[in-house]
Amino acid sequence: MLFNSYTFLIFFAIVFALHMMPFSWRVKKLNLLLGSYVFYAAWNPPFVALLWISSVVDWYLAKWMYVAASKAKKKLLLYASLGVNLGMLGFFKYANFFNENFTALMQGMGMDYVPPEWNIVLPVGISFFTFQTLSYTFDVYRGQLKPWHSFLDYAMYVTFFPQLVAGPIVRAADFLPQCLEASKVTLQRFGWGISLFVIGMFSKVVIADGFMAPIVDKVYLGSTDPTFLEAWLGTFAFAIQIFGDFAGYSTCAIGIALCFGFILPDNFRFPYAAVGFSDFWRRWHISLSSWLRDYLYISLGGNRKGRIRTQINLMITMLLGGLWHGASWNFVIWGALHGGYLVGERWVKAIIPPHRIWAAWPLQMLLAGLTFLLVCIAWVFFRSTTLDQSLSFIQIMFSPNGNLLDGALLEKIDMALVVLMTGVILTFQWTFRHKTIECAAGQLPWWLRGLVLAGLAIAITLMPGDDRAFIYFQF
Repeated sequence: MLFNSYTFLIFFAIVFALHMMPFSWRVKKLNLLLGSYVFYAAWNPPFVALLWISSVVDWYLAKWMYVAASKAKKKLLLYASLGVNLGMLGFFKYANFFNENFTALMQGMGMDYVPPEWNIVLPVGISFFTFQTLSYTFDVYRGQLKPWHSFLDYAMYVTFFPQLVAGPIVRAADFLPQCLEASKVTLQRFGWGISLFVIGMFSKVVIADGFMAPIVDKVYLGSTDPTFLEAWLGTFAFAIQIFGDFAGYSTCAIGIALCFGFILPDNFRFPYAAVGFSDFWRRWHISLSSWLRDYLYISLGGNRKGRIRTQINLMITMLLGGLWHGASWNFVIWGALHGGYLVGERWVKAIIPPHRIWAAWPLQMLLAGLTFLLVCIAWVFFRSTTLDQSLSFIQIMFSPNGNLLDGALLEKIDMALVVLMTGVILTFQWTFRHKTIECAAGQLPWWLRGLVLAGLAIAITLMPGDDRAFIYFQF
């Protein structure tokens, strides 16, 4: 069930109407839980069982872990949780990948190995709800959280439909306390929630799907190789598309949750205005980057075991972060590039002494532009369908030749649109890099906010094109 569909609007209206009825808080939470199961079952009903397994297993393991008499028993229970959750994730998401690579290895060694025919369907959002349940288990194991007293609350935390399939990845400590008392659905919260939904849908439907996706498809799915300029512009277009698509989903999710009185964490803070890659990962997919930091990087030792070990920990974290996105060598390389960027940034900061000149806005803008370009190079591996295509694009992007304007894939109007949209997005994000959407909106008079939202809603309605699934649904 897509946010950008009439089916979802009907679903939302029914669940919200029931939520506003004079029922008890427990009945309202049950309504949200059942609604979340219906929302997930709209893709593939049998996969709801995965939510049940994950919820029940981690609920009981966390309780037993909390009262375990020894550290060894706690570790055993933690490993059981990891085994169940990562086992399901590994089977559904990575079995085909390992099977294909094992087959290639055997054939490369001259063995006539015929792999079994597997037809494994990837459950939508499995990476998101797996990380969400694991964060609860880790927090209980570390003593940072007591096992929750209500299974209904916990099950709703795991399955809350606004962020179930594509985040943000919510921490139990942030969500579960909101379940204690009836959430306040005020007119102000509902209005801002709907406003965020409209902003998110504009980002998805108009910017990502309407303007950028057709251009990206022309370049990355074209019948011929792109020119130097087409490769760069197609990659810029994808940078805008994936931001508009994913940030749009997160904004919609936060807005929908707010309509029901729940507050979800921000997932994006103008990432293309980042100065450096540490800054980028504080702004891009914040719920994932903070999860990897708190539960993987720190567990590996973080920066507590010397410079070399810190760099190794960064690389491992980003490699696994890349693999989290998909079972493909492209995603591994994407993660490796970002790991290399972070290590390189630390190396530069170690050899160049701090100076106030680094805070000067011209230099800050120059560094932000360099950060964006390097992020775009990594996006090539994220978007390409094969590793060979990725390497071919990289070669083209660093080999300017021929007439730059006479490509076979993009028309001049396409090129002009990408240049315009890239300039607008980068300027907008740089302008508001130290602010939030709420702060920016609050600076406008109410009548202007109304006109802007009306314009966005009209643009969403009038935008032609196909209804595309959100990119991060595949993860």
